[in-house]
Amino acid sequence: MVRELVGSVEALWRYPVKSMLGEKLNDSVVTSTGLLGDRAYALLDVQSGKIASAKNPKKWAKLLDFRSAFMEQPHTSDSIPAVKIFLPNGDSITNETPDASKILSDLLGQTIKILSSVPEAASLEQYWPSVEGTTHQDAITQIVMPSGTFFDACSIHLITTATLARLQELYPEGQFDPRRFRPNLVIKPNSSKIDFLENDWVDSTLAIGNEVRLSIDTVCPRCVVTTLAQTDLPNDLNILRTTARYNKVIAGIRTSVIQAGTIHCNDSIWLEKAT
Repeated sequence: MVRELVGSVEALWRYPVKSMLGEKLNDSVVTSTGLLGDRAYALLDVQSGKIASAKNPKKWAKLLDFRSAFMEQPHTSDSIPAVKIFLPNGDSITNETPDASKILSDLLGQTIKILSSVPEAASLEQYWPSVEGTTHQDAITQIVMPSGTFFDACSIHLITTATLARLQELYPEGQFDPRRFRPNLVIKPNSSKIDFLENDWVDSTLAIGNEVRLSIDTVCPRCVVTTLAQTDLPNDLNILRTTARYNKVIAGIRTSVIQAGTIHCNDSIWLEKAT
């Protein structure tokens, strides 16, 4: 095995409610299914029976106007604390607020129900805009989420600052803020090279800090969410067009957990490859 120090943890993010803005962390427990508390809650679209997701912005773009944060730090997967939801007007509620689902329904213009348990065969809708290089054009498809989770595909998503910097070079007018890509970890590489570094890490292992080890399963194809407005970031379809044109719609990597533990900002990250 070859072991190389490739970087450090620049930022950690957790998203307590699926498709809402999340919370930046100094450290996090990592369980067998990802960062503790990540996507612990979601909204059910009562009419369709699907999970509400900004991947279909025709219905759910407004979800990115909301931010979620736990009322207290979660300690175990079996006992997830209440979540505070910050509304677009600056007010806040929790999932335990009377009529919380109705309040959100009225603001979203869709009837929803707050969920903390994952329905069987949970699924969501994904809209594909007309962007050359993507799998579909101006179409809506369905994603069935991994069993027992509100994740789209993987347990933990990572992206390097090198990838974001390369995309920024290719489209200087855009804002390739990591928040657009909703990663769990932002990696600051040791290398000064500005390129899609993590593309070459697939099928290897990341060792983070003293405990956590992640399997790098695939690269991460991007979707319309990267183009949507949130807080100070504008709508910009050229974010996805640039990713598609120059890196086959890829930005970042998808991982699964080999060994649980705790990770911290500034933890060292090693890449382990079989020889």
